Amino acid sequence: MFSNAIKLATVSGFDIKVDPSWALIAALVTWTLSQQYFPATLPDQTSQMYVVMAVVAMLSFFGSLLLHELAHSVVARRFGVQIKGITLFLFGGVAELAEEPKSATAEFWIALAGPAMSLSLSAVFWLLAQLSVQLLNAPAVIETLSYLAAVNLVIALFNLVPAFPLDGGRVLRAYLWHRHGDILRATKAAARSGTIFAYGLMFLGVLVLFQGLLITGLWYIMIGFFVLGAARGAYQSQIMDNAFAGKTVGNLMVQNPIVVSPEMTLSDFVNTVVLSKRVSFVPVVEDGILLGQIDKDVLSVIDHDNWSNTCVGDVFAGLDVATTVPPDMPISDLMAQIAQTGTRKFLVVKDHTLLGVITLANLIGYMHTVENMRRVQYL
Repeated sequence: MFSNAIKLATVSGFDIKVDPSWALIAALVTWTLSQQYFPATLPDQTSQMYVVMAVVAMLSFFGSLLLHELAHSVVARRFGVQIKGITLFLFGGVAELAEEPKSATAEFWIALAGPAMSLSLSAVFWLLAQLSVQLLNAPAVIETLSYLAAVNLVIALFNLVPAFPLDGGRVLRAYLWHRHGDILRATKAAARSGTIFAYGLMFLGVLVLFQGLLITGLWYIMIGFFVLGAARGAYQSQIMDNAFAGKTVGNLMVQNPIVVSPEMTLSDFVNTVVLSKRVSFVPVVEDGILLGQIDKDVLSVIDHDNWSNTCVGDVFAGLDVATTVPPDMPISDLMAQIAQTGTRKFLVVKDHTLLGVITLANLIGYMHTVENMRRVQYL
C-alpha cells in the first residue's frame, strides 16, 4: 500500500513507517499551530516560543495517532489478524491489516480499540493540563496540553462516525455482519454510509472555500476523496474475497486452450485466432512441447505488411517463471502477484505440461458473474 514508506522502528513486533507524504501534513500542522492557533489562544508569546509549542504539539499529535493505530494492531493480533505495519501518511495514520477479521466480534473490538485509546489520551492530557494549572506557572505548557486533549477528543469522535472505512463504519459493519451473517452485504451497506459521508465532506469543503478559507476547504475535499476511494475500494476488495474464497487457479483456468505452432504466420494468427476465436493470449506448442506464449500486443510493433512473412516463432515470448503458475495456486495469491508485477496473463503448467491459461479478464468476468448472481438472489 505504501511502497515508498520508510521504516523508523519496530514496536511490540509492529513496524512503524513514515510515508513521504507525511512530511507535507507535518509541516502544515506545525505552520498552522505556530502562525495561527497558538498566537490566537495564547497571545504575547515570542515567535520562537510559538514554534517550540507547535513542534512539540505536532510530534505529540502524531505520537497519539501512532498509539491509536497501535491499539488497533494489538487487539487485531489478539484476534489472530496479521498486521503488516503502521504507517504515518498524508491523512494521519493507518494500521495495515494483512487480512480482514474472521468474525463480527473481532471486527467490533478491533475497530473500537483506536477511539478508546484516543479518548484515554484526551483524558490524560486534560488531567495533565489541570495539574499544570495548579502546580506550574507555564502557560505554554498548559496551552499545549489543552490542545492535545482537544485534538485527541476530535480524533476519537471523528473516527466514531458510522462511515466506512472509519472506525465507526467498521463498528457498523460488525453489527450488520453479526445481524445478517453476510460480510459482503454488511460491507456494501457500510461502504454506502462512507460514500455519503465523503460527499458530505466534499460539499462542506466547497462551502468553506467560498468563505475564503482555502486550506481548510481543500483539506475537507481531500479527506472526502480519500474516504470515498477507501469505501469503494473496501467493497470491491470484499467482492473479490467473497468470489475467490477457496478457489485455485485450476478451478478458474480456461482448460484445453487454443494453441498455435511456431510456424504459423502472424496473418494466420490474426485471422484464425484473434478475430475468429476472439482470443488474444495463446500458448505456443510444437510437437506437444510447450515453448511459450504469444499475445496480440506483439502485433503493434510489427508492420502490417510484414505479418504474412513473419512467423509466430520469430516473435513469441519463451517460457518465463513470471508468466507460469501452478494449478494449485490460490486465486488470492495470483491476484497479489498481478498487483505486484503488473502481469495479467498466465500459462497454467504442472510438471512442464500445459493445463490451461488464466488471465485477469477471466478473473474479473468470474467475479462479476458471482456478484450478479448475488444481486438476483436478493431481488
